[in-house]
Amino acid sequence: MKFGQQLRQSLIKDYYWHYIAYDDLKDALKKPFVNGKNGDREPWTDDDEAAFIQQLEAELDKVYTFQKLKSQEIISRIKAAEAEVKQVIERQENQTSPDTESDDDLEQDFDLLEADLSDIIADVHDLAKFTQLNYTGFQKIIKKHDKQTGLILRPSFATRLKAKPFFQDNYDAFIVTLSKLYDLVRTRGHPVKGDSSAGGAQQNFVRQTTKYWVHADNITELKLIILKHLPVLVFNPNKEFDEKDSAISSIYYDNPETWELYEGRLKKTEGAEAIRLRWYGGMENETIFVERKTHREDWTGEKSVKARFTLKEKNVNAFLAGKMTVEEAFAKMRREGKKSIQEIEDLEQLAREIQYRVITRRLKPVCRSFYHRTAFQLPGDARVRISLDTELTMVREDNLEGRQRSGNNWRRMDIGIDWPFSQLPPEDVERFPYAVLEVKLQTQAGQEPPQWVRDLTASHLVEALPKFSKFIHGVATLFPTHIHLLPYWFTQMDVDIRKPITHRFGIERPANVASYSTSDVDEDEVDSDEEPGDGQTTGRTTPFADGSTDGDDEQTRRLKAARRALHEHSRVQERDGQENGDAGAAPGNSLDEEERVAALPLTDEDYIYDSEADEEGNELEEARRSKSWKFYPLLLNHHIQQAGNAILYSWKKIPTSTPLPQNGGVGSVNPVGGQIQVKRFKAPAGKRIHVPVRIEPKVYFAAERTFLSWLEFSIILGSIAATLLNFGDGVSLASAWGFTIVASAALVYSVVIYYLRVQMIRQRRASISRYYDKYGTTALCIGLLAATAVSFAFRIREDGWFQ
Repeated sequence: MKFGQQLRQSLIKDYYWHYIAYDDLKDALKKPFVNGKNGDREPWTDDDEAAFIQQLEAELDKVYTFQKLKSQEIISRIKAAEAEVKQVIERQENQTSPDTESDDDLEQDFDLLEADLSDIIADVHDLAKFTQLNYTGFQKIIKKHDKQTGLILRPSFATRLKAKPFFQDNYDAFIVTLSKLYDLVRTRGHPVKGDSSAGGAQQNFVRQTTKYWVHADNITELKLIILKHLPVLVFNPNKEFDEKDSAISSIYYDNPETWELYEGRLKKTEGAEAIRLRWYGGMENETIFVERKTHREDWTGEKSVKARFTLKEKNVNAFLAGKMTVEEAFAKMRREGKKSIQEIEDLEQLAREIQYRVITRRLKPVCRSFYHRTAFQLPGDARVRISLDTELTMVREDNLEGRQRSGNNWRRMDIGIDWPFSQLPPEDVERFPYAVLEVKLQTQAGQEPPQWVRDLTASHLVEALPKFSKFIHGVATLFPTHIHLLPYWFTQMDVDIRKPITHRFGIERPANVASYSTSDVDEDEVDSDEEPGDGQTTGRTTPFADGSTDGDDEQTRRLKAARRALHEHSRVQERDGQENGDAGAAPGNSLDEEERVAALPLTDEDYIYDSEADEEGNELEEARRSKSWKFYPLLLNHHIQQAGNAILYSWKKIPTSTPLPQNGGVGSVNPVGGQIQVKRFKAPAGKRIHVPVRIEPKVYFAAERTFLSWLEFSIILGSIAATLLNFGDGVSLASAWGFTIVASAALVYSVVIYYLRVQMIRQRRASISRYYDKYGTTALCIGLLAATAVSFAFRIREDGWFQ
């Protein structure tokens, strides 16, 4: 969608006069034509540049002033609400006798406070959207200016933006305060009590975790939605909120020669481990958590678990090098006696195993992940825990390629928590474009998650990414010359994850007037910096996108634009209300990319990932470069496959029946809206995409049972052939030969297919066509029919039935 149209559809009516005048700035860049509309425009002069910069400065000052005033207004409202909540709670505590009338008054006060806080939450949401839209508008207009005029304004205007940083407001402080107040009001002054730091002290974690990507445009909205159901988890409620308290840094270890931990975690092999060192807050924090995550397959009956213990920062190097023993590391813990002997022994065993693996496997620091985490959880209650990681960044920690990044230390010291780490070279840092939402549930067997959690994860605000890993993504991105096996999401990074609203879900004011996010677009259009009609028409009555003409004065154009914006806003709300009432409307996440393709009819070619074909092509290219003797056989095989595919494709094009629309088929209507499109993701040259494949022991047993079934059938046919050979005449001899050939072919075929399937299962290959026997059984039936027909033919000929 073009930004001008997006701005008109997404603006908030109460803020209308304070938005960037994007259309006016765009018109200011258009100079009159010299010789008609098909000729060139007048040249851009210094006076034009000065006038444009002055107009741009005025718009920046307007946006900055309003944002600053609105932010101060929200702060004042929060302080007033905080005082009112405190007064109501004190009245409740001072109430001596149970009086029904007093209880009703308190309940009414709590209702009013909840409505007031909901309105403040909506204001925070609107201000965040206002800021994001205007910042995008300034970036767009500067890009358009530099492109059309040839003058570079971006660097100098970046300095002006830093002087008036309306877009750098951190809403986390608002969110923490509002979360505390809303939790007090929602629980009527009796919030859930418990140890807020219980999650930080817990040694072993067993949870059901699902991960999602969140676009930067939806982060604040998502936080505000969650805080209305779960409070922000604050470890020290008596301490003023500080951004660095939410910073989390982790150093991941691996063997830079074999990358065994990376491949184990990527392939999800049984017992695959990830070893990392984590600390919370700044670099001055002396408490380091040494963690080991172990993957367990479902068929083992065990759950994947994360276990950890603490070390002082000064002891980390000595411990990992084996110079400090486990007993020395836990001597102080034994003296203090705060933990039981059994707990200490379990921690010592864990530390002994990690130390042994680091030394024997020659594990080194390879990658660091940094992010700010906002956790939502009831204190002391881990049944539902939601965390949102923003500003996620991966940094290289290795000493490869002749560069000493961490040296002999367990982490590099030239960076801290100074995001976005602008001092690092581009090849050492990967700034992840999305936030990562983790929904962690501890529910009983058969118990459904809360309804609001299901609504959240099915909304347009998130994109499901099962098994996403910061460690895997960081290593795959930062080590392109060392890593050749990529995660399945790697090729989807350039796909826009924003989706249209499919059902009413979001921040609503008490009067049920929804304030929707800017992702509510109309919405199969492509975003572009070019607006329609640029350089095409001129004249006094040229209609603008807002319905006005260039003959109108500025005030008239603004009023018409405002009316059109209000009309668009009402139309969007009416449409969403109709969709909300439609029983057939599907939630936004009900058909993600993998699920849409899984719902399609299976063919030989409709796969998401073409990793195997790329591998064969890479093998051919490698043989050509190395001048190996394998080149010509591979080339011949390649041409034969191409010819076979062409013949098969032509055969499939022959119309044999009338295709009927299928649910989820290509060209069918997507319940979310529009048509389903299958996307093919290609692995980069020299790389392979690893598609997650679940392998359980029963898969091996199924392959073995299939082989035994073929073997049994081959033995029966062989027995029939031996019987005919020993007890028959000449006709029986011919029949015996036929049955022997069919039995031998079936036996050889079953052995080859069994071997290939076992190899693919071991390698966790996701090629459906090679697990599905499409031609084997048909060929066996045809061979058996031919052998039987030969027997009948010879018998009929010998007996002379038709003579």
